[in-house]
Amino acid sequence: MTALSGLRRVVRQRLRPGVSGPPLRGAQVELLQVVDANPGIGVAAAARALHLADNSVSTLVNQLVTAGLLNREVHPHDRRAARLRVTGAAHERLDAWRRRRAALVAEAIGALSDADVAAIEAALPALSRLVISLESAS
Repeated sequence: MTALSGLRRVVRQRLRPGVSGPPLRGAQVELLQVVDANPGIGVAAAARALHLADNSVSTLVNQLVTAGLLNREVHPHDRRAARLRVTGAAHERLDAWRRRRAALVAEAIGALSDADVAAIEAALPALSRLVISLESAS
């Protein structure tokens, strides 16, 4: 966990200076990623996906709507519920982040030995299964 946290932290630190717009916290970015992958998702479903309380996600939604990165639409069949969609600005920001992250990590992996690259590649399926196992346990 320490190694994975360190990897995420150093990637964020290296990419942050090139990001346009207001800085976002990790939970805000994670919510944008969930909504980008699931256009029209509701607050409760997003909260479940993020393992957060509904009211916490509702607060994040309000912040991101105010920042112009998220649209909240009234659900056509239940006026109490909302459907969430990322804005064009948020989609562009997420795409730019993904491209820059991929380039940064590819460059760093290119500097590793073949044995290290093979070890990382061999570990990825097991790490994916660990994520699934932890998600299903909650």
